[in-house]
Amino acid sequence: NLVAWSRGVDTEMFNPSRRIEEGQPGDPFEGLQRPIFLNVGRVAVEKNIEAFAELDLPGTKVIIGDGPQREELQKRYKDVVFLGAKFNEELAACYASADVFVFPSLTDTFGLVVLEAMASGTPVAAYDATGPRDVIPGSNAGTITAVGGNLSEGAVACLALSRETCRTYAETYSWRACAEAFIENLQPLPAPARKRFWQKLRLRRKKKPVLPTI
Repeated sequence: NLVAWSRGVDTEMFNPSRRIEEGQPGDPFEGLQRPIFLNVGRVAVEKNIEAFAELDLPGTKVIIGDGPQREELQKRYKDVVFLGAKFNEELAACYASADVFVFPSLTDTFGLVVLEAMASGTPVAAYDATGPRDVIPGSNAGTITAVGGNLSEGAVACLALSRETCRTYAETYSWRACAEAFIENLQPLPAPARKRFWQKLRLRRKKKPVLPTI
């Protein structure tokens, strides 16, 4: 039998507690106009970064990451802030301190950064493509925009979403939840529901209303 088994996210590293409010010491976006629309990943053509750079958004667009397209894009898009590569706690603070995470890729098979952002309490705006399509609908933790549609509208709509809801949803993809799901798939006779952590999390996920496509 074939069973779908999702990847997990480090919910301890990527956590809302790492958020640094505007103007506070250590603010990773110090001096930048809010709201912060963030993208994280390899700066390369297959990531469709140009689509993000061209969006008409309030506040500031920020890109974290490096890659072969960075120099070219940095010269072309003067209104976009490129912060280079960040790692570990520094990266986690950027996720949590941003207002919206924008994921313009059309080619990723999953997009772990989507879950990293949600685990940090940051809602996600993405296109209706493989990866986001499997994670965002029904979550109340982001918006999905038809490919070719106005991703700016979806990104701005994310500003009204609950950061707490984003975190709660991401917990259903924690390493613990994914490990328990894997063990369940190996057991022909699962233990009673009251003893199984993963089942409680899945019930939360099923109760989430489906978001309309923008």
